[in-house]
Amino acid sequence: MSRIVSASALVLLATAALVGCAPGDDGLDDAVAGLESALEHHELPAVVEGGSDFEALVEPLAGYAVDVTAGEPERGGGGTASVPLTWAWGIDGREWRYEQTLTLTRDDEAGEWTLPFAPSLVADGLEEGETLTVTRQFPPRAAILGGDGQPIVTERPVTRYGLDKSWIDAGQVEQSARAIAAAVQVDADEFAGRAAAMGELAFVEAITLRPEDAATRVAADFADIPGASAIDTTMQLAPTRTFAREILGTVGEATAEIIENSDGEIGPGEQTGLSGLQAAHNDRLRGTPAVTIAATTGEEGAEPRVLAEWPAEEGEPLQVSLDIALQQRAEDVLAGTTSTSALVAIRPSTGEILAAANGPANGGFDAATTGRYAPGSTFKVVTALALLRSGMSPDDVVSCADEVAVDGYTFHNYGDYPDTAIGDIPLRDAIAHSCNTALIGQHERITDADLRDAAEALGVVGPDDADSQTAHAANLIGQGIVTETPLGMATVAASVAAGQTVRPFFVADEADQTASTLTAEEAVTLRELMRGVVTDGSATFLAALQPPVAAKTGTAEFGEPDAEGNLATHAWMIAFQEDLAVAVFVERGDGGAATAGPLMSAFLAP
Repeated sequence: MSRIVSASALVLLATAALVGCAPGDDGLDDAVAGLESALEHHELPAVVEGGSDFEALVEPLAGYAVDVTAGEPERGGGGTASVPLTWAWGIDGREWRYEQTLTLTRDDEAGEWTLPFAPSLVADGLEEGETLTVTRQFPPRAAILGGDGQPIVTERPVTRYGLDKSWIDAGQVEQSARAIAAAVQVDADEFAGRAAAMGELAFVEAITLRPEDAATRVAADFADIPGASAIDTTMQLAPTRTFAREILGTVGEATAEIIENSDGEIGPGEQTGLSGLQAAHNDRLRGTPAVTIAATTGEEGAEPRVLAEWPAEEGEPLQVSLDIALQQRAEDVLAGTTSTSALVAIRPSTGEILAAANGPANGGFDAATTGRYAPGSTFKVVTALALLRSGMSPDDVVSCADEVAVDGYTFHNYGDYPDTAIGDIPLRDAIAHSCNTALIGQHERITDADLRDAAEALGVVGPDDADSQTAHAANLIGQGIVTETPLGMATVAASVAAGQTVRPFFVADEADQTASTLTAEEAVTLRELMRGVVTDGSATFLAALQPPVAAKTGTAEFGEPDAEGNLATHAWMIAFQEDLAVAVFVERGDGGAATAGPLMSAFLAP
């Protein structure tokens, strides 16, 4: 419904207000145009006499758009004109439509058309002495379901711990509030302040806890504190407090920013999605509220008179790709990490994201899907594809030297690179043992565009053009200017496993079905190269796993050197096992094999 008024309509409104008519006519058309425009903007029309309380009357409907359409005026005797109006309100996706006829009177001496104010100019059926109330009641929020249709986010038991001020004297409030705060481990000053500010009979909530959290957090003598109250209820929650929290998001009271940006869809005090999928799919999950528009006199005992009402419409459950068991396993694997970390798992055959776990040190940051980091040697899978497309084969010989210089910058292999793999070796061995210098030595063979094309074939974007040969060479080993997310590197592994470009997704109707640019032949060769990493290279610790695993380790330097001149390193590993592709990332680690490797092994082990 339009809330936009044309420049011509504004001119007409101003004309009606100031002069009432244009030369050669009686100004009725201008007056009607101004009437339409003002009512659509919840403003008092210039032709109306009286209505000092108009703003207060219309305020409950201020968040709703309305189209007001005037029919052809019909002139009557005595300088009157009847104007039919059709109102069409948009009320939370429903239409409130009604018609009324207004009678305007011409004041020839003043040269104006006038209309006495009536409350019906605010809402259909509103009478003198009445005010409007608009109530909205949302249905229970719809569940978020896992890939197997089982609920992930659904109603689960919780307890609201707080202070019931009606149970104690006013002089006891501060002491009880501070004791309750200590018993449930919340800020005592903040809670006591809220308790003092709320009404004499209020329940002041300190915290809401799941039963398992309450068992370890709430003091045993909580119930002995005067005024302490524990109310059992339910909330829309995931299986655990941390379960895919950064992905699923949270639900809570709408913030001022959310309300302001909602165009009237969300009001103060309403529960709404605050982040993640809960926010992205809020309209679908919350459903449509029951709305009642009523007139009330304010007299004690008087029942509101209903002018219009609509029933609630339940929200639609959102089915996502997450596998509950795999997500929980991923979180359990990361539970002991002390640096920012992530683990992402994808089903290559479909692109479904089965797990997207963030470690406990992330502080709520979604490193799994949004954190971008130098991918180190895991990116050599992309480089290998670019080299294959340049005409190389896995058995072509490359030089794995101790060091190699590009434009004056010297590159080395990682510290414990095996001496047995130094020298002229086949490309497959260079990938298996992750020889930096062998791939750096091929930097003139492939361009930035070649590297991007290979990356896109494996489901990621690839680096921008490098500003030097040194940066371009560094990109080939996942350093330089190339960055990727753990989700992106899991996608690389998934594309190799699937034999086609994989487009990962959480929600099925958001899946991108863009055609694959990875050929079956290329994928077969890449699978052989990644399997060689496990059978003969840097990930032999995975060799005993069944079904067989193919993988690539990665270490990437970042930041500023320490006092000894050493750089911190990211630890990476990507792998696939049948129809499961995985990426593991730890922001600060001792290397891909040493730090990410055990996490990968724990996740893939039966």
